[in-house]
Amino acid sequence: MTDLEIVFQESAATAKLDEVPLSHLSVELGHLYMEDFRAGYGRLVELFARVRPWAHVAGEVCRTVWGDKARISTCFLVDDYFSPFGSPAELVPMLQRAAAEADLVIDYLARESACAAADGVEPARLVEGRLVAEPPRHANGSRPPVTETGWLSNGERSPHTVAAEAMEAVEPWRPPRQNLVNNHSIFMDVELWDEPRTGRRWSCPMLAAVWQLLRLGLLRHEGRAVAVPRDPAGSLPATWRELAPVTRLRPGARPFFAYRTFSVLGTRFLPVEGAVRTILGQVSVDPAVNDLVLARAADEGRTLSADILDRIDYAFVNGATAPLR
Repeated sequence: MTDLEIVFQESAATAKLDEVPLSHLSVELGHLYMEDFRAGYGRLVELFARVRPWAHVAGEVCRTVWGDKARISTCFLVDDYFSPFGSPAELVPMLQRAAAEADLVIDYLARESACAAADGVEPARLVEGRLVAEPPRHANGSRPPVTETGWLSNGERSPHTVAAEAMEAVEPWRPPRQNLVNNHSIFMDVELWDEPRTGRRWSCPMLAAVWQLLRLGLLRHEGRAVAVPRDPAGSLPATWRELAPVTRLRPGARPFFAYRTFSVLGTRFLPVEGAVRTILGQVSVDPAVNDLVLARAADEGRTLSADILDRIDYAFVNGATAPLR
């Protein structure tokens, strides 16, 4: 008899990675929150009118790189996580009409709650598991890890002042300091989640970071792609929970996932997106998945940056009610 050789491997190391179709650019036409919906149809028309010139310019820039056959898709995010409102059957046709008035088409509609849970997978947990927090210069282990606190920073906080024993020297105040500082620090401390009585509640910056990774096609669970778009099954449902995490609204639309993302957002999102970039700067994307995307771009004759932050662009638009002219 021959000896039996047993080899142990992690299943994740052998899982076959799904490849996903990729557009050259994913253009986000905006977020919708309860207050926007309650302001009425006219507000939606104004929002899309403000987005239109930036979306069209983004498309033109993409075509200068990829030519007339550039693959461009659009998407729109609805907040059904923090404040669910309305119903898809009522709201989606209204959104489509308002976009059409601004000469825009929504290819894909995504639910913000899909960044927390989608088709039995928790995308936010996947991203949390790939966080590699930057240790500050003088770290001594006194700060608990992000997985315990739910807080992620890009540097070193000011020391916490505590009452000193008699005759004990008081530690002098020090300013916070950014890890990768460029002359002067911009220190950020980002809350990723809290835990009210209902359980973990992810923060807006964390969900927005997940949203960017979803659009870039970089999330996998046991090798399978996450939040793959689906066509609506018949008429639109009455509740958001019944709607797919990402729904394809236009048959024949270019792929939802893309090499690059471009988002047109109100200026109120500036602090959130600053926090998003802090989070993504400390996410270790699966190198096998990233290499797939880089290789796909190379096959099309283009070099894509290995740094995911270089693939994300924005236009921040003033939140005044009058549309751009």
